[in-house]
Amino acid sequence: MAGLSDLYRGSLSLLTDLYQLTMAYGYWKHGLANRQAVFHLTFRKCPFDGAYAVACGLGSVIDLLQNWKFTSSDTDYLGTLCGADGRPLFDTPFLKALSQIEFSCDVDAIPEGTVVFPHEPLIRLRGPLWQAQILETALLNLVNFQTLIATKSARICNEARGEPVLEFGLRRAQGIDGSLSASRAAFIGGCSSTSNVLAGKLYGIPVRGTHAHSWVMAFGDEQAAFMAYAEAMPNNCVFLVDTYDTLTGVRHAVAAGKVLRERGYEMLGIRLDSGDLTELSLAARKILDEGGFPKAVIVASNDLDEYLVRDLKHQGAVVNSWGIGTKLVTAFDQPALGGVYKLSAIQSADGTGWEHRIKLSEQPAKMSNPGIQQVRRCTRNGELVGDMIFDELQGIESGTLAQSLTIRDSEERDLLVPVFRNGQCVYRTSSIAEIRDHARRELSSLPAASRRLTNPTAIPVLLEPRLLQRKQELAAESRRTN
Repeated sequence: MAGLSDLYRGSLSLLTDLYQLTMAYGYWKHGLANRQAVFHLTFRKCPFDGAYAVACGLGSVIDLLQNWKFTSSDTDYLGTLCGADGRPLFDTPFLKALSQIEFSCDVDAIPEGTVVFPHEPLIRLRGPLWQAQILETALLNLVNFQTLIATKSARICNEARGEPVLEFGLRRAQGIDGSLSASRAAFIGGCSSTSNVLAGKLYGIPVRGTHAHSWVMAFGDEQAAFMAYAEAMPNNCVFLVDTYDTLTGVRHAVAAGKVLRERGYEMLGIRLDSGDLTELSLAARKILDEGGFPKAVIVASNDLDEYLVRDLKHQGAVVNSWGIGTKLVTAFDQPALGGVYKLSAIQSADGTGWEHRIKLSEQPAKMSNPGIQQVRRCTRNGELVGDMIFDELQGIESGTLAQSLTIRDSEERDLLVPVFRNGQCVYRTSSIAEIRDHARRELSSLPAASRRLTNPTAIPVLLEPRLLQRKQELAAESRRTN
């Protein structure tokens, strides 16, 4: 599949905030640039008032890191930036040093499609301080949005109860990259296809689509329009029936379907895009069945989201497929995940050990966790029970998590896996279909109470006792000295 380098052709090393580069310059000036440091990318609150998120964006991160370097064009541009005194912001030796950087970090990550929870590290990056610092913005950019959309998609697909969800939000997405990232993430989250042809080409996502209202309006006569489309595209006929009068449109679709059948083809179905979708779907189903098309699908669209899909199903709507656009690809009710990237450990000055770091806040949820973190997951009979964050250097005693959760006969696994070692990718990248299958299995492991839209039950995420104690000690120390 194609990646970022195929889309943008040039270097993406400047896909960062200026303050990342000013800090990198400061580290370099003070001799700290190559001191080893550990950063974790996490989020603080589940999106959409839910109880989970679906990790997404790692594939894009891998592509970015494999091609990360500062070209002469990049450093030439940085050389034009000036400070408040009108002098160059960065000096020439620093720019030369930037041009010679070779990515050399270790990266561990939770695989895409995995169900994740607040404060768990989705990505752990260990390496030279200035490299890790400069990469913060780009990593957040790639992971925040795709995780958000994959989660939205999972929520919608859960309410569709196995019926296919078609993503067609390209025209309402935030720009070209927003649409492509959304299509990729929506498919991983559970959507069956996209209308975005470029996303289909780049990522191998199935593409779907037939005609719009303009096709009908171009002919002026709906029946003639359907007949013309059936002649032009006999193997792709889902008729949009609400340009004028919806139920009349369904009858016109039946008439066109009969002509198709005489020619050896079958009408696939109809799409409802306005009005009372419950009542119209019931009436349309009757017309289709009586007309001899009991297998014709009814696709519903019209600014749908997980709540409307849920309500329509509760009302008895007979819809076989759901078309979701704007409210999926824009994450309409929560446009940002709010992921963060925090320093948690730095190599001691003599290079013999690690010094833990912590960020304090008046808000407990904003206090970071120290150490070199890993996540252990506990399941029982295939159902997710809880997670524990622990310091990988300290390790975790077998059974600690199960004992904390007061359960027996459970299975445990660690979530973060090696992705890069010393700057070289060691991770087998899965196909997008494999990632989607992984997400489906992960979501099915969630208790039903944790997947519901209203008052979902949170999955417990614990801190390993020694890590919790260390966090409390660091917090007390920091408050005394700062």
